[in-house]
Amino acid sequence: MEFRRLVRGRVEWADLERVARELADRYDREGMSIRFLEADNWLSTPMVVDDDLFVKGITKQNTLVHTLFTTGRNLGAFSAGTEGFFERYETPYEMARHELEATERMREIGVNAPEPIEALEIGGFGVVVLEYLPEFCTLDELDERSTVAVAPELFATLRTIHDAGLAHGDLRAENVLIRDGELYFIDATNVNEAGRDDASAYDLASALAALEPLIGTVATVDAAVTSYEPAELLAAERFLDFVAIRPDHDFDGAGLKGELEKRAT
Repeated sequence: MEFRRLVRGRVEWADLERVARELADRYDREGMSIRFLEADNWLSTPMVVDDDLFVKGITKQNTLVHTLFTTGRNLGAFSAGTEGFFERYETPYEMARHELEATERMREIGVNAPEPIEALEIGGFGVVVLEYLPEFCTLDELDERSTVAVAPELFATLRTIHDAGLAHGDLRAENVLIRDGELYFIDATNVNEAGRDDASAYDLASALAALEPLIGTVATVDAAVTSYEPAELLAAERFLDFVAIRPDHDFDGAGLKGELEKRAT
């Protein structure tokens, strides 16, 4: 967590106050309360406003860090035998606008996501404002039985995203929320149109990697085959080594590969 704080950078209190004042004026809220979240987040300063708005403040350093991450991810894509498909952002506002637009697109195709409100620029910050979802848990906070139960829905939702010609690009347990028994997807990233098929295979590999430590290899693949064909699973297999080098995934890659190949024969 200390390393994440270092990478995310220190945001001056005066800058945060400027953002808060602008939001209070914009939404006509006197005595507005702001609660900062100690979220596992490299790329923004997240906060909750009046317990109904989720706000991310994105700095120039956040944009720079995202560019570095994007370069690393594209090198990883090259190692998997494909062109890089992750796209970077030029400005904090562009990052904020993309998250808003990605959330809008997911909701348009019927995927649960927080209601998008707006993206704006305040004093050099990119600011994205979304609905705040109270009383949720992340996928990795469920018990094993509950995770097994929702795993097919996770792959079905991913199938919906892919069939609509979209990709998530950053699927991991922390980006899948469970609220009132339903799954919500957050924090989609930017992938280019030309690499959409590879990005979909990468999404699938990431979903397999997120679930395997929680429910095991066999149950993970059992859930995946309810929405994906063996050929699609084999296309995802070649991205598993790439996913494995990410610090936010820790899974049995060899076991997953063996089970995927067994199902494909």
